[in-house]
Amino acid sequence: MAGKRRRNSRALLAMAALAGLCLPTQAAIIGTCTIVIGASGTMKPNPAINIFGSKQAGGSSAGATITASSLLCTILNLIDCFSVSAPAPIAFTSAPSGGDTNVTFATVFRLDGSGTDIPGSSPQRVINGTHTMQVDLTATKSPGIFPAGSYQGTVTVRCE
Repeated sequence: MAGKRRRNSRALLAMAALAGLCLPTQAAIIGTCTIVIGASGTMKPNPAINIFGSKQAGGSSAGATITASSLLCTILNLIDCFSVSAPAPIAFTSAPSGGDTNVTFATVFRLDGSGTDIPGSSPQRVINGTHTMQVDLTATKSPGIFPAGSYQGTVTVRCE
């Protein structure tokens, strides 16, 4: 009977050790991620004046350069690397009276010249090195149209 318990104990200990190796772990990133803001974007209205966006005719994307450097990312090949995102703001930085009422905001970004839009709140892992980022912001007013005036929106680029 004692022999069976010892084998069961060893088997349980081995399974616990293996399970411990398979569990995801959080580790602090050792390194730096630098964001340099480039050109400001320009938002333009659509013909119905219910959408302002940098992807509208005459608009332009904002730009940033991200430089990531993580020792563990280099050594372990993409484990513990940085991720970038550009979540949408909740309001304009400045707008005329009523300009923020019934407005939803959305952002997309592209990395390294890719034509693929990535939703702003979806972090994208970046490898070590320098990366270009283009960011687009869209504001949609529903119902109604945007009142006349000057608008400014700010998107925060994150590297975490």
